[in-house]
Amino acid sequence: MNALMSALDPHAWLADHGDYLFRVARRQLHSDELAEDAVQETLLAALAAQTRYAGDASPRTWLTGILKHKIIDAIRRQLRETEIPRDVDGEEAVDRLFQQDGHWVEPLLPWGNPQREAELSQLRRVLDDCAGRLKPVMAQVLSLREVAGMETGDICKELAITPTNCWVLLHRARLFMRQCLELNGFAKAGAA
Repeated sequence: MNALMSALDPHAWLADHGDYLFRVARRQLHSDELAEDAVQETLLAALAAQTRYAGDASPRTWLTGILKHKIIDAIRRQLRETEIPRDVDGEEAVDRLFQQDGHWVEPLLPWGNPQREAELSQLRRVLDDCAGRLKPVMAQVLSLREVAGMETGDICKELAITPTNCWVLLHRARLFMRQCLELNGFAKAGAA
């Protein structure tokens, strides 16, 4: 079985890439259930489109590209489901949110810590911006190691690089990310 055919083995997709795809989806959708659905939809779409896969990118990259579209679809569905019906005026829409006794029809979700959420959101934006400034191969190595949790040997196979090159790229990427975060207002750990 050639490399392209083994890459298109649907039985291996979940085992080889499922955890990575779930982490990517979970990071964007902030829900285990929505992330699981997005991964499942991704695998079904990949199965339907596997004859169009030319092998130009790795299977993981191909599946991640499909997943990105499924994540966007999930976010759009969420937005549509939370819209107030257009056939109802504002007062009626508000009345539908409450029971006769004045309690919410659906209890409010806990707000958590809005300040912490804002800080995390800002950190995510800065991390994405900093990662976008990395050389592509450094970004790939850093993402495969820190986001996907891959081992060095697997990263080397995926990118066709030596372990020494992998560690140098990873070291430089981490140094750059640290400097970029510090320049964007995220102080060193322990600094006040």
